[in-house]
Amino acid sequence: MAEQSQQSALGATFPAPPPFWQAFTPENVDRIAQLRAAQAGEAENTSSDTKPIRVLDLPSELRFLQPPEPPADGIWNCFGGRYFLTEPIPTLAEAGVEQLYTPPATPTGKHVDRALILKRLAKSLLLNFLELVGIMSVDPSQNTEKIQDLRTIFINFHHLLNEYRPHQARESLILMMQDQLDRSRAETEGIMRMKEKVEGILEGLGETKLPESDDTKMDGTDAMEEDIGKGIWDELEKEFS
Repeated sequence: MAEQSQQSALGATFPAPPPFWQAFTPENVDRIAQLRAAQAGEAENTSSDTKPIRVLDLPSELRFLQPPEPPADGIWNCFGGRYFLTEPIPTLAEAGVEQLYTPPATPTGKHVDRALILKRLAKSLLLNFLELVGIMSVDPSQNTEKIQDLRTIFINFHHLLNEYRPHQARESLILMMQDQLDRSRAETEGIMRMKEKVEGILEGLGETKLPESDDTKMDGTDAMEEDIGKGIWDELEKEFS
């Protein structure tokens, strides 16, 4: 009875927090941190393994502070549901649906091209839809069988498309990585162009010769130097704008 109530609580839409949250007190967190540090020091002297430190023989009040080990069989439970690390696509036979094509992966498959099978299913779908329209115009009460045929074709079509999901995920990852690479290259090229501009401006400043100062023409020289400096800053603003 207690197990059934626990399963119903885990499977609720808004389950309550697990009871072991009360074990995460500051004192317990400090204690397990000290135990991990001590075991980490021993592990450095004995092994070079980089796996997370797991403390053995923990007291009962500290056991919930250590995450469980990864499932060895790839199966785990969460909120009353059972999940698998690798979830293969169920076959049409397992779903109780008639399979209208020979699987391309089987040795007896006549057509290894899934695109060809999808085209044939699409043509069959259109043909059955036209037949359904004709039946509905003559005797609508006889539409059950044709609707079932359409349902079977749709499920076969959808099942065949689902087999492309791993390929779609792989191609999406390739596009994301290529996009990141293109952005990095564009940023690098922009930095190099700006570097060349700055080097050119600095070379131009090095070649600029200011007029020699004269005590008798100090006011005119100061004005000329001010004009030259203003011109240099104007050129810099043009380059970086």
